[in-house]
This record gives sequence, structure tokens and C-alpha cells, in this order.
Amino acid sequence: MPSEEGWTSLRLNTRQEELVERLRRDRIMSVSALADALQVSTETIRRDVRILAARGILVKQHGNVLWPESRDDQPLQRRMAANMGAKKRIAQAIAREVKDGESLLIDSGSTTLYVAEALRGHRSLTMVTISAPVAQMLASGEGNRVHLAGGEVRADDCAAYGPACLSYLAQFSVETAIISAAAISREFGVMDHHMCEVEVCRVLVDRAERVILAADQSKFTAKGLIAACALAEIDLLVTDAPPPAELAQALEAADVEVQVA
Repeated sequence: MPSEEGWTSLRLNTRQEELVERLRRDRIMSVSALADALQVSTETIRRDVRILAARGILVKQHGNVLWPESRDDQPLQRRMAANMGAKKRIAQAIAREVKDGESLLIDSGSTTLYVAEALRGHRSLTMVTISAPVAQMLASGEGNRVHLAGGEVRADDCAAYGPACLSYLAQFSVETAIISAAAISREFGVMDHHMCEVEVCRVLVDRAERVILAADQSKFTAKGLIAACALAEIDLLVTDAPPPAELAQALEAADVEVQVA
């Protein structure tokens, strides 16, 4: 299993976080342009770029730095670096919604891994997850009990999927499920790219009294392939910006509480 250091908040400093956000927005920048924008030397930028490129977060190319082309299966660390600040705020807001002693089902994904990090100060939680990184993050908490579902493990994020995983999850009945999404659609609800992710989401929603969706604002305009659950099955959406008007109306009609972190 990867070390805990590899699955936490990437341990980027403030400058590196700003570098990542600028590159995510502009897609390609020269080393000198980044140095000017961040008001540091080109040597400092080159050092940061070497660190970030080694983690697969960005790409070096002939004096330029590139944000990797968008892919549905991009590595977990790259997804964690995208909208990092927003995901941390969302995670902290969700952690405030969870009480000590609560039972939880937790999805895999970059935002839910930040949620796991934010929950480390809680006590006596009972958690069930498909994600080895999430389980590792939470297992050390005081009095916490962590159940990790088995099944076929995906290399990208060390999450389990498949029939054995679904059967394991279906045994539990919890107070709160914390799920993620590839996209949120006013017509189709919560969406993902892969059927295995959709199958897990459906079980998590079915086995919880309350469902919290963790999703940053990029999910409002993203495109998903498969509908995972209807908006009406979500109790609380925690995000970092108000949804667009049409989506906001659909969420209100579905009686979804929206909390902007």
C-alpha cells in the first residue's frame, strides 16, 4: 500500500498550490511567465516544476510547463491537485457535519480523500469505504473502526470495485454516506464516467440515512457518461460556489440543501 504521505494533501506549499492553479487555468505557461506571475526566480519555478512533474501533476516540455490533457482516468494525485483549495474547504465543511461516533460510508475520489483527512480529529467513527487511501487515512483516529471493502483493485486510486465489493457494502446500514461525482446534471442527477463507480454510488446511497455529495463547482459544467443517482436522493450538496441558476432550481425542487464552503 502507498505510504500515507503519498495520499495526503500532497504537502504542497502555498507557492506550489498557486502554480498548479495558474497552470490548470491557462493550460500552458513558460517558466519565465510563471516566475513573473508568482514573483519568484526561474530557478525556484524549475525546482517546483521538477517536484510536480515527478508526481504526474504537470508536464515539462521545451521551456514550457503544461497542464496534462483532461482524461477520465487521470491519476489520483493530479485530481487532488486540481481545485485543491476548494476541495479542502469542502472537506472541512463536511467534517463539521459529522459527529463523533457516527457511522459512515465513504466513496473513493480526490475530494473524499480530503474529507478523510479532515475527519482525522473525530473520535469513535465507524467507517466503511472502498478506498485503501481513505481507510489508511482514518484507521489511526482515536477509537475509529474502519471496514475496507474487497474486490478488484483499480491501480489509479487503489479503490475496490466489482461484485464482491458491492456485496460487502450491501451488508451495512449507516447514518451518512459521503459520495463524489464526475458531474452534476439538472436532468440526470449525479453522474460518473464508469459503470463500476456508478454501481458503488447506488449501493452507498441505498444503505445510508443521509447522503452528502462533495463536489466542487467544476462538476456543474462537467459532462458525465452514466447517471448514478437522482438529485432527490441527495440530502446535502457541499460545494465551493453557488450552482448555476437552472441547476440551483433543480436542486431546490429536489429538496437538496446546498452549502457553499
